[in-house]
Amino acid sequence: MRPNCDFPLLMSLICCVALSGCEATAEGIPYLDKQKIFAGKILYDSNCASCHGVALEGQPNWQKRSSTGYLPAPPHDETGHTWHHPDQMLFEFTKYGPQRYAGADYKSAMPAYEGKLSDEQIWNVLAFIKSQWPEEIQKQHTEAFSQK
Repeated sequence: MRPNCDFPLLMSLICCVALSGCEATAEGIPYLDKQKIFAGKILYDSNCASCHGVALEGQPNWQKRSSTGYLPAPPHDETGHTWHHPDQMLFEFTKYGPQRYAGADYKSAMPAYEGKLSDEQIWNVLAFIKSQWPEEIQKQHTEAFSQK
C-alpha cells in the first residue's frame, strides 16, 4: 500500500488556513437559512456542478492523480472530505484556490473564485453544500468546528 503523499500537503493547508488573517469571516456556514441555500444552489449549479457533480458526487477516482498530476474533483457530499474541514478553510479554499496555501506549483484544476463570486455568494454555496449532508454529518461538522 502506497503512503498518502498528500497528507503533509493537507496538514500544511490546514495550518496555513488556521494562521491566515482572512478578512472575510462569518459566524459559520448559514446552512439553515433557506434563502441562502436557494441562492447557493443556483451558484453551485452554474459554477461547481460541472466538476463536483449535480448531486455533489465528485468525479470518479477523485483520490487518484491523473497521468498529468491532477486530482479529479472530490465529492462534496458525505462521501468526501469537505465536511472534515472548518468553515473558514472551506471559504478560503474556494475564494483563493488551493495554490494560495499549497504553493504556486500545486497542480489543481480548482479555480480561485475571488473576483468571480462575492464573499456572500461563496458562503451561500457552502450553505447549499452543507444543507445537503445528512443531519448527523451536519451536526458533527457544526460541533467540531463551531466558533466559540
